Amino acid sequence: MDFSLTFTILVLVLMLFFIFSAVKSVSQGYEWTIERFGRYIRTLEPGLNFIIPFVDRVGAKISMQENVFDVPSQDIITQDNAMIKVDGVVFYQVLNAAKAAYEVANIDRAMVNLAMTNIRTVMGGMDMDELLSNREKINTSLLHVIDEATTPWGVKVTRVEIKDITPPKDLVDAMARQMKAEREKRAAVLEAEGEKQSAILIADGAKQSAILEAEGRREAAYRDAEARERLAQAEAKAIESVSQTISKGNPQAVNYFVAQKYVDALQTIGSADNQKILFLPLEASSVIGAIGGISEIAKEAFAPNNTIKKKEN
Repeated sequence: MDFSLTFTILVLVLMLFFIFSAVKSVSQGYEWTIERFGRYIRTLEPGLNFIIPFVDRVGAKISMQENVFDVPSQDIITQDNAMIKVDGVVFYQVLNAAKAAYEVANIDRAMVNLAMTNIRTVMGGMDMDELLSNREKINTSLLHVIDEATTPWGVKVTRVEIKDITPPKDLVDAMARQMKAEREKRAAVLEAEGEKQSAILIADGAKQSAILEAEGRREAAYRDAEARERLAQAEAKAIESVSQTISKGNPQAVNYFVAQKYVDALQTIGSADNQKILFLPLEASSVIGAIGGISEIAKEAFAPNNTIKKKEN
């Protein structure tokens, strides 16, 4: 009885161990290779899988996610014999777990060495100016070369990026001096352009000022001419009126004009700064009488109609 119970328990334990050994759960993003007596037979995909215990075993657990590794910094001699330091980064993804496990011994180390070798080959065939200005072209060339080399390993290279290119110190100093000279040249050009624009604006302002001044002088001359014309017309009209008055038998209008000219002459002499002597006629009373009678003469000279009406009455 005790032997039967012990045997039953032992059989159950062995069955449970056999079941647990036969069931394999693969995580998402991974694939496992299965070997039978040391030979690859198949690949387990994510999920629940079954193998033959004690006959099959897990060979390698390969990550199928996109991986990245840094390319160590290394010295490269360019085509124009310049020594530079370069480092980069490579992104890749395993597409075939069996090839990644059995075609190459250490895929990470192999990828690093392959990337460093191809970086030296590609960048060593360029000069310094091409390296500094065509980084995208370098990345594309490296991607094509490294991806083609890793295809037998079941690996797909997705991106290759050059992180840093460090030229030698003397070259950096020369580039700094060149950049400074370019900046000073641009500043001088901008300053000259500013002075040119300033001179143009000043010249335009002077031109406009001269034009406006000439316009003002022309307008003033036109106004003066117009005023003189009107004054001449008024004087002609006054002379015509005096002539009509004289023709009608009133000679006092002539006396008005004579008195007016006489008074104007006295006023001019009296207002002069350098005149100290005032000339008067011998009969001063006649001048006073003439001045007093100017208003009466003006009334009679410029109101001929009223005079004629009074005579008719």
